[in-house]
Amino acid sequence: MSRLLDPSRAAWLYPFGYGIYYFASNRFLWPLFKARLVPIVLLSSFIYFILFFFTYLPQVAFLAIFQGSSAWVSGAFLVLGEGAAIVAALFEAFFVDETLVDIFDAVLVNEGQEELVTTSRVIYPEPGNPAKRLGTPTTSAVYSPFSLRQIVEFIILLPLIFIPVAGTPMFLLLTGYRAGPFHHWRYFHLLDMTKQQRKESISRRQLQYTTFGTVALILQLIPPFSMLFLMTTAAGSALWVTDIERKRRAINQQSSRLGEQYRDDIMP
Repeated sequence: MSRLLDPSRAAWLYPFGYGIYYFASNRFLWPLFKARLVPIVLLSSFIYFILFFFTYLPQVAFLAIFQGSSAWVSGAFLVLGEGAAIVAALFEAFFVDETLVDIFDAVLVNEGQEELVTTSRVIYPEPGNPAKRLGTPTTSAVYSPFSLRQIVEFIILLPLIFIPVAGTPMFLLLTGYRAGPFHHWRYFHLLDMTKQQRKESISRRQLQYTTFGTVALILQLIPPFSMLFLMTTAAGSALWVTDIERKRRAINQQSSRLGEQYRDDIMP
């Protein structure tokens, strides 16, 4: 899929379109998902079944006091949000993060960003499957750090869904605002950024991170595919990094050429 839009303006497309298409069309990524397929589908399906069976109708009844007939929709989003929080806490903390790192790094290697990845792990020189070229990490390898604060904020923001019409979009946007930058935590680590540098980088792209995080969250609210979309989002995140790096290098090369031209012009 051709990525023709400026990566600083079209961030929401990376989890929604690019990541899903890239994951589906690049077979070297499939084994990374298959290894987690059975536990992901079984446990997430079980969690959502229990939540909808025992909590959906009571929550709809409560929401109907404030929202009337729209409570059926808001109640579904509320249960999906609760399920996403539980599934994310279980899988991101104990099962998936290592796989997300491998997906992220494999995409970078496949897209010609091998030099960036080698700052944190061994890359075997043999050509072929990018995932199989990934060696042992030489430093801490975390796709997105486990954040108790993020989970607490997620739970605190859930009551926004009680607000008619505007509540659900507000919940998604505010949660996306906080969650978006975590999808580039691995990128920040590969660049060896300090805390201050991370803050400045996030500040420059806060709107883009918000749209990225919001779309990623919506995908994770789709049962029982939430963890599949978490993995395709990791691929999309790496594609965004690839485009950012290509744009940065193009700007640097252009600046270098202009500098050389300037020196040639002023030389006697």
